[in-house]
Amino acid sequence: MDRTMTAPTTPRDRIALLRSHMRGHGVAACLIPSSDPHLSEYLPAHWQGRRWLSGWGGSAGTLVVGLRAAELWVDSRYWEQAGRQLQDSGVEMRPMTSPGLSQALEALLRLAGPGGPVAVDGDVLSVAALRQLKNLCDARGHALHAEADPLAHAWPGRPPLPTEPVTAVPRGAQGHEREDRLGVLREKMRAHGADWHFISSLDDIAWLLGLRGRDVPYNPVFLAHLLVGKDEATLFVDARRMPPEVQSALAADGVALAPYGGAKQALRALSAGATVLIDPKRVTAGHAAALPPGVLQRQATNPSTLLKACKSSTEAASIRKAMVQDGLALVEFFAALDEQLARGAVLTELDIDTQLTAARARQPGFQGPSFATIAAFNANGAMPHYVATPDAHARIGGDGLLLIDSGGQYTGGTTDITRMVAVGTPSRDQRRDCTRVLQGLIALSSLHFPKGTPAPMLDAVARAPLWRENIDYGHGTGHGVGWCLNVHEGPQSIFLRAEADEDSILRAGMVTSIEPGIYRPGQWGVRIENLTLALHGAESAFGRFMSFETLTLCPIDLRCLCTELLAADEIRWLNRYHAQVRQALLPGLSAGGNGPACQWLIERTEPLAEDTCALAEKEDD
Repeated sequence: MDRTMTAPTTPRDRIALLRSHMRGHGVAACLIPSSDPHLSEYLPAHWQGRRWLSGWGGSAGTLVVGLRAAELWVDSRYWEQAGRQLQDSGVEMRPMTSPGLSQALEALLRLAGPGGPVAVDGDVLSVAALRQLKNLCDARGHALHAEADPLAHAWPGRPPLPTEPVTAVPRGAQGHEREDRLGVLREKMRAHGADWHFISSLDDIAWLLGLRGRDVPYNPVFLAHLLVGKDEATLFVDARRMPPEVQSALAADGVALAPYGGAKQALRALSAGATVLIDPKRVTAGHAAALPPGVLQRQATNPSTLLKACKSSTEAASIRKAMVQDGLALVEFFAALDEQLARGAVLTELDIDTQLTAARARQPGFQGPSFATIAAFNANGAMPHYVATPDAHARIGGDGLLLIDSGGQYTGGTTDITRMVAVGTPSRDQRRDCTRVLQGLIALSSLHFPKGTPAPMLDAVARAPLWRENIDYGHGTGHGVGWCLNVHEGPQSIFLRAEADEDSILRAGMVTSIEPGIYRPGQWGVRIENLTLALHGAESAFGRFMSFETLTLCPIDLRCLCTELLAADEIRWLNRYHAQVRQALLPGLSAGGNGPACQWLIERTEPLAEDTCALAEKEDD
């Protein structure tokens, strides 16, 4: 074969190879989602077909390829960056303005032309998404092919599946054990009238079985499916990756091993009349289709999704310790960063990631970043999920704002934090934006709300200080965070466009981010983020109320603020928070003999005078 067929090097060449395959199979348009057989957010290299074809390196996006045109649909976090990266690629960026796949599916049928056959790999599309696509195809006369992977013969040199060993969480680390979790799960199955429960979501499997892996960037999970019965369970995984002691422990709890590719065969073998519980948003259509016609389906959210979201007291205590470790690393990093900037050192956005990861790596139990660090100076900060690359990054210097969004995976917990750093002298407009964002963070962090409140209903509280200025942002205000697991987990989402249902209720023990922002394209971006723990609060004649405990421990840069715009209660919140940060971190810094970091922490946590606020704001025209 010639070189073009064996190793196409550009998006145009790769898409041309896919189109050749499409023509050979009578397909007019093809859908390539950012997905795998587990519907993961971060994908093993084997399933990063969208990235390979388009050249777009962001963590999200849906590629639609027709015989004459190709489009990448991305949400507002990526509009500017994707538009830039896709220039001359033969792929057009399309702004996704509504959640889900609706706009990409419409584009698929449009590019296919009237009645043109369309294709997607049903093994990487959820039951709900394929149902939506099938309904559209049936209504408009398009044939749908969902039985095969369109990339199977159009991706030379496709990366193999991961092979690294799987490890076990130490007994006692979570306050409950594998047998306890499986027991509670089976109670939930009985409540649904289910004989079996099929699970493909990797974080659910890792949490249920107390196992961790390294198959997916940033998330400590491993490739597997799990079929749980009334008395037994089967884990579909490459057994060569499971150490003997892990296999023995699983067997003792009634969990047998079977080949990773054997899940569909096991589903086909279920007896007629059996009832299987599946989550239509977290099981692929390809696996659901393997169930025989005589097997009944119960479709509901995986019970483990809610169970793992509500952290035990043991997990919460472990997370607090991880936050201290992360805070120590952050203070060390920020103190060094300020010193470098003060003496005029030449730094780029890439240096931020390198230095911050190195500071975290000096903490015990650090496993790696929990996502790709976002270090964005001035205009780059206006792209919410900007990631600097060797080919495209900014030098940090002059005056302005540096946005740093980062996180770590520790043996005791998962962290996620965003801070703004003053570089030189930020303008008043920049400081005003930082102040409004901080006010949104404070407003939601301070909130008391009735038990049973859906998380999406809280979003407006953080946006209110921005809405008063006719400002808004496109992303959600808060996402769930796992315990030594995915940095993004559900079911809760503090986002006004999320569905407010039973699953979305904010419950005690949930760890959730609070991260309002302001983004001014071509100028700067602002985001400030802490992680919080939802707690039971007081009970009154009006029922039980709840509140948030702030977990993140790192000073907020006062040089980025117009402190005179803060109200007295906001200053009190900021002073209490900084006192908490100092009390938690200073002993560790002192014990480590880190004098410069100690001094930096003391200076950055000095309280503001509570009479600083101006009840009547004075405008600088």
